[in-house]
Amino acid sequence: MKMTSSINHDCSQAAENDELSKSAVLLEVLDEKMDKVRKYKILNKLAKKGQTVLVGSSLMEFFPINELQQMLEQKYCIYNRGIAGYVTAELLESVDTCIFELQPSKIFINIGTNDISLPNYELERLLANYDEILTKIAERLPVCQVYVMAYYPVNAKAEFPFVPRASMEEIFQKRTNGAIQEANRAIEQLAVKHGYTFIDVNEGLMNAEGDLKPEYSNDGIHMFANGYAVILNNLQKYL
Repeated sequence: MKMTSSINHDCSQAAENDELSKSAVLLEVLDEKMDKVRKYKILNKLAKKGQTVLVGSSLMEFFPINELQQMLEQKYCIYNRGIAGYVTAELLESVDTCIFELQPSKIFINIGTNDISLPNYELERLLANYDEILTKIAERLPVCQVYVMAYYPVNAKAEFPFVPRASMEEIFQKRTNGAIQEANRAIEQLAVKHGYTFIDVNEGLMNAEGDLKPEYSNDGIHMFANGYAVILNNLQKYL
């Protein structure tokens, strides 16, 4: 009986330690997001108003557009206000910093793929938050050109040398290309509702099976600069 009690205690303690570890990681990620918002607030005071703003999650934050556009004949003044890990609810809370303080004339928005990855993901909740974001933009920036971007494809099949497949399995359970395509159809209708332009700049990113080309990605979701170069090529006509 004592041995059984000891084993149960050890299992309980291990589970508790695991939960504490997860909580610590979540707090660290939250603090990183808040730190980025604080830094953006300072940057916004030094920024030129009325320019182009990119806003969204990591897929936007990691877009090296200002380096890639050096190869373009025409240069653009672009501010990237993406924040890794962001979901629609978080952008909704920080729209002043990520959008309105810059008083943009153009906005490219790509937010929601992290919502799709959540264990309790519901398309309706994503759309409700996205609808509120677009409503706020319409109210406060009535003449701004807004481009609602299609979500990028993923690749859950390829092997990526520096990212263990096991670490991505939970994400790919929800974040499938089927779920992404369903969400794309829904946000396209949302863009139409608000009179905004829905743009799909994914041409050239996918292989014959409709998956993100593995040479463009380090984990099946996030992209290297060569993938973003394809996106910029498709995006040029809207800049």
